[in-house]
Amino acid sequence: MFTGIVQGVRAVIAVTDKNGVRRLRLDLSDLHEGIANGASIAVNGTCLTVSAHGEKWADFDVIPETLRTTNLGAVRVGDGVNVERSARLSDEIGGHRVSGHVSGVGVVTRIVVIGGDYRMWISVPPSLMPYLLRKGFVALNGASLTIAEVERSHHEFAINLIPETLARSTFGTSHAGAELNIEVDATTQAIVDTVRSLLNDRSLRAELLSGVE
Repeated sequence: MFTGIVQGVRAVIAVTDKNGVRRLRLDLSDLHEGIANGASIAVNGTCLTVSAHGEKWADFDVIPETLRTTNLGAVRVGDGVNVERSARLSDEIGGHRVSGHVSGVGVVTRIVVIGGDYRMWISVPPSLMPYLLRKGFVALNGASLTIAEVERSHHEFAINLIPETLARSTFGTSHAGAELNIEVDATTQAIVDTVRSLLNDRSLRAELLSGVE
């Protein structure tokens, strides 16, 4: 589990492909302390397992399905990625509960800066729109953010970014056309899917209503 509070941007220092699996090596610098093989780390919001590590670096094996369904397939040597070590029970949950299981990939359509307001608009697959609500949670490249606005007719939503978030994440260098990993809020998804099932399943609706009487 992760908190959605990005701990920093770290550089990809090697990318190798072997037997259909891609290995990413990250320079974790100060985030390397206490790491072990098998540890879970969120890389651009994708939960990856440490397969090897050395002084300040760690390797992660990424299977084709993950490369296809996240933006990690486009990562190259020299790119920066958002990193968060897995949460411990004693950690403060400053964001919201994030699993590291990416729901889909969105694309930055525009960035609007007015005074101190930095607003980023992201287009998403239509299947994810029901789970995106104004003032609700969403994780973008692993960062827990609040949805500022939703444009359902265009399959877009907007987030506001404060200077601290821009400085501690890859959003400071994001541009129109950039791909972002999206993880919708699990609680919101569960509620929406349950309501959908209730509305679409007459027998289930009748069973639930009979239990209320």
